[in-house]
Amino acid sequence: MRKGRFQQSLSEVARRYSESVSFERRLYRHDIAGSIAHAAALAKAGIVSAAEQKQIEAGLREIEKEIDSGKFQWDASLEDVHMNIESALTKKIGETGAKLHTARSRNDQIALDLRLYVKDQINRTSSQIKKLQTSLLDLAEKNVDVVMPGYTHLQRAQPILFAHYLLGQVEAFARDVERLNNGLERTDVLPLGSGALAGSTIVLDRALIARELGFARVSQNSLDAVSDRDFVCEFLFCLAMIGMHLSRVSEDLIIWSTIEFDFVEFSEGFSTGSSLMPQKKNPDMAELTRGKSGRLYGNLISILTTLKALPSSYNRDLQEDKEALFDSVDTISAALELCTAMLPELKINRERMEEAASDPNLFATDLAEYLVGKGMAFREAHEIVGKLVANAIDKGTKLNAIAPADLKKLSPLFGVDIADVFDVRRSLAARRAIGAPSPENVKAQIKSWRNQLR
Repeated sequence: MRKGRFQQSLSEVARRYSESVSFERRLYRHDIAGSIAHAAALAKAGIVSAAEQKQIEAGLREIEKEIDSGKFQWDASLEDVHMNIESALTKKIGETGAKLHTARSRNDQIALDLRLYVKDQINRTSSQIKKLQTSLLDLAEKNVDVVMPGYTHLQRAQPILFAHYLLGQVEAFARDVERLNNGLERTDVLPLGSGALAGSTIVLDRALIARELGFARVSQNSLDAVSDRDFVCEFLFCLAMIGMHLSRVSEDLIIWSTIEFDFVEFSEGFSTGSSLMPQKKNPDMAELTRGKSGRLYGNLISILTTLKALPSSYNRDLQEDKEALFDSVDTISAALELCTAMLPELKINRERMEEAASDPNLFATDLAEYLVGKGMAFREAHEIVGKLVANAIDKGTKLNAIAPADLKKLSPLFGVDIADVFDVRRSLAARRAIGAPSPENVKAQIKSWRNQLR
């Protein structure tokens, strides 16, 4: 490739510094698929004969099999995945292989490979998320009537069903799938045919290439097509969001697994011990999941920072997009696989959850709404119940143990039916608005999600 313009070979230091085949070889399937489609377009344009097209395709498929089997010898001196495959093809089929790169640049070639790769990974990640959602639904269905405190500011707030919490996570991951699908629309654009930046005087049928490779659209500006990495940034943002959701679930479970909460227990298969303290059972897998969200953010920021000051069109800086992309793909795939396997083995301490949910202070809002139901303005009811809570704390008693006479002093609306307010099952059953945690709603949502995930 250097023989025409250059008199000297690339220095060994520069070769080691610039090679990318060591990490981008995972794009070989996409590169070969793109080359086969490109050969078809060259044949239609009369650049290669039908026989030569078949020869190119057969040679490329042989190379693909060699790579699949591990027999292919990658050569770092050839810089990248494209030149390794093209060199192998030329050795295999002779001069015909040298015709393949006609009307094509590595600039539009790598843009194509990346789009094909990201399309595949969007579908793969969506599939993994749906498996995780199914795991969450299974756990919710298994514990559909388990009551627990809901928290705000990590302080006990109101009673909910544990299944309601799990369904909340299903919702969050559903948004992740929506984001991935939305990003797929902008990824599903064919860049091949854009050349280095200005297309080619050899006019290829780009619509044919798009059909061959399954793209919905063809890029409309060659300059933008070779430099556009928006789709990579969007995909990495999606992966960072998935990582954030996994991190928050992990954080909840880590806290709930402490002796202080004792709501859940991780199985031994997903826990580790201490090298010093014999009694320890640590939630390391959940902690690692929480920690790995940071590298997902870092990869996103890395690419954004690389792109922010690039001149228009292709620049070699864009080589730096791949390691961040591949690392995020591998990280999120492993995290989704782990969490999907970990959840079914999670032990739920029903008794401890329900004991915590029996805290009378969790029903303070119910008590205020009790007064509202009897005609009092909510702000007044809020103030009265706040005073009751403060008095109960001062006297070392519970909110549901305040004497009827003391209640009457604050409002004559308090009646003998006040005891019903502190019935957790009654409280939950009353929360029937769409999205609220009544048992009826929760069961309906589990059924709805089952149907959606089929």
